[in-house]
Amino acid sequence: MPRETTADPRQEILRTSARLFQQQGYDGTSMNDVASALKLSKGGLYHHFQSKDEILFELMNHAMTITEERVITPVKAISDPEQRLRTLIRRHIAVVLSERDREITVMLHENHPLSPTLRKRINARKKDYIHFLENVIAEVQRTRGSKGTVTARAAAFALLGMINWIYQWYRPEGSLQEESLAQQYTEIFFQGAFG
Repeated sequence: MPRETTADPRQEILRTSARLFQQQGYDGTSMNDVASALKLSKGGLYHHFQSKDEILFELMNHAMTITEERVITPVKAISDPEQRLRTLIRRHIAVVLSERDREITVMLHENHPLSPTLRKRINARKKDYIHFLENVIAEVQRTRGSKGTVTARAAAFALLGMINWIYQWYRPEGSLQEESLAQQYTEIFFQGAFG
């Protein structure tokens, strides 16, 4: 007989779902797969989450909370605009590469399956982050007296594209270590956006 989990079952369901979504993709993972991996009855799973969409939304929502806590909040406390941006880049890379936070990878890779209502809620949080980043970049442009044609908006999307793609190719056992990667990405970005 399947066992019901006792220690924070919602969190265990989310962790297991994130792992399965990362390994098999959202479309390739069923609620049966999640229940089976947890040795949980299907009814037990549905007691906590009504649908796979609800699980995906919770994972993405948590990923945005992680980003706010580990990137935005610490960066807001820095007064120097350039240091604020450098720290943001380093911290965002650390969040993307965090092995314990599979929610980040799921959010970066699996946005399309959400229902329009849930997608709108996640996209609102993403837009808040983009606007925050855009403002940080614009402040650096002002303090540097940048005369280039690169807008803060275009630079923000370019930076997010660079960083958010890292999970696709980065291997911790490879020759490029996280700290070196963060330094190089920061240099590439500063040269391109402000050079």
